[in-house]
Amino acid sequence: MAEFDRQGYARPTSVPGADAYAIDQGLRAYMLRVYNYMAAGVAITGVVAYVTYMMAVVQTSAGPQLTGFGNMIFNSPLKWVVMLAPLGMVFFLSARINKMSVSAAQTTFWAFAALMGLSLASIFMVYAGGSIARVFFISAAAFGGLSLYGYTTKKDLSGWGSFLIMGLIGIIIASIVNIFLASSAMQFAISVIGVLVFAGLTAYDTQQIKEMYYVGDGEATMGKKAIMGALRLYLDFINLFLMLLSLFGNRE
Repeated sequence: MAEFDRQGYARPTSVPGADAYAIDQGLRAYMLRVYNYMAAGVAITGVVAYVTYMMAVVQTSAGPQLTGFGNMIFNSPLKWVVMLAPLGMVFFLSARINKMSVSAAQTTFWAFAALMGLSLASIFMVYAGGSIARVFFISAAAFGGLSLYGYTTKKDLSGWGSFLIMGLIGIIIASIVNIFLASSAMQFAISVIGVLVFAGLTAYDTQQIKEMYYVGDGEATMGKKAIMGALRLYLDFINLFLMLLSLFGNRE
């Protein structure tokens, strides 16, 4: 899901005669807006995932048991809707954002983040809570460093794009195959490669999002760019977190 709009809105950062200080301040405000949207999306996902888990599981003398709600979202055909709905929302937002208002795009992004929380609630059934928290903070630290590199480096990272996309496609295909094989060795390999791919995408996407900034854009265009940039970084972070959790998480 991290690959959806690699063409972006790439345009020159400045316009002839524009004040360099104003451009720099505008770029910082734009990137801060991207990160704020992304952080809010992650927060919504985390809250919805935990609340969903609390509603789905009840502790009994015999151990944890699924409630009626839990059986509905984890064991009924509805689970496929829960799993696939976030992907559908990504494609919908990517395809329709140019025709949306900024407020509608924001609402769609928040809805997507909530659906992701619903689909990720199961991690609380698989991994210990302390382990999830530890890996989350490791992921946040790694993401912050990689994104900072992508923002500050003078090196052109555009050449990474094709290799990262190929790696992403390979991960998706291998993950689908492993649903049927259920191979722990293949899952380990997918997770290791996934960490590398999403680490690279974090730096790559940050640089691409930075280059989307154009001082001559109107408020609506700037707002939509910020939302799409936040979506890209959100997907990078969530996938990086899940890959690291698969590698280092302590299972219940």
